[in-house]
Amino acid sequence: MLRTRIASLLHKASTLRLAVIGDAMLDVYLHGDVDRISPEAPVSVVRVRDRKDALGGAANVAQNVAALGARVELVAAVGRDAAGARLRDMLNAIGDDTRGLLECNRPTTTKTRVLARSQQLIRVDEEVDDDCSSDDVARLIAATDRAVDDADALVLEDYNKGVLVARVIEHAITRARAKGIPIVVDPKYRNFFAYRGATAFKPNRRELEAALGAAVDLDHPDALPGVLEKLGVDNLLLTLSEKGMALVRAQMADGGRQTVDIHRIPTTAREVYDVVGAGDTVTAYLAAMLAAGATPLESAIVANYAAGVEVGKLGAATVSPQEVLEAYDSHASP
Repeated sequence: MLRTRIASLLHKASTLRLAVIGDAMLDVYLHGDVDRISPEAPVSVVRVRDRKDALGGAANVAQNVAALGARVELVAAVGRDAAGARLRDMLNAIGDDTRGLLECNRPTTTKTRVLARSQQLIRVDEEVDDDCSSDDVARLIAATDRAVDDADALVLEDYNKGVLVARVIEHAITRARAKGIPIVVDPKYRNFFAYRGATAFKPNRRELEAALGAAVDLDHPDALPGVLEKLGVDNLLLTLSEKGMALVRAQMADGGRQTVDIHRIPTTAREVYDVVGAGDTVTAYLAAMLAAGATPLESAIVANYAAGVEVGKLGAATVSPQEVLEAYDSHASP
């Protein structure tokens, strides 16, 4: 029975340890009311009544791993600033091993969203997205070695903020493959084709089409074997927004010709309230399930249930194993 299998995988995942390497962020939500226009300019005045800090980017992936009950070590760069200290405190609170959180000569990436009546009015980004310096890259590689050597799976979470440069990517994948652990990649455009050797590669459709410079037709997938070869990955998990996901895997047809197997996974979301952080949840669950011994298809199915729960919450949120099982029960009920 699938539910029994999912429950077993979730339990196994809670005993494991994952390494997450990538761009950590602090998400700040300012909630307030608008009742007048500024006399200084034709803009709304927001009277802030509540502030919420949340883990974003690779830190949110780590948070979702911890919500599974698994141990996690995040390797990332933060600034020597209040936002970096806040990020470290929040990661300590979820049980993250923060040895890999390295202070560098750049501000901590911070995204501040201003909302009134649940409507986002503006987002302010404070960041430097240049590649980390060569000295910082050397420190990141040393931290990567320690994290991967202790891990049952590796996640590379790229937001193009300078941590996942070519040297770090290549070193991390080589180290993880030598250990024989699954490697899950959530890519962005800057290093899109730098992740050869990954177990699972998880872009959204827009990102993949932008990188290829061409549309991706899942109904006529003759070109997809070439895409997998170009990426150099075992499995392509393509997220399709409200249409769910598609798992693309290479297979050999009669005569030795390479084709692809495409498995469509429809969305399980009952209500879509906020899609922020849904991709991070998928990445965390995908990696944890692979580490627990699930097949790529089983891992994608569980990650899809987790995403269906996450989008029903406000902001970047975590999803517990119990919520995944409840989502399965709800979806499976006639």
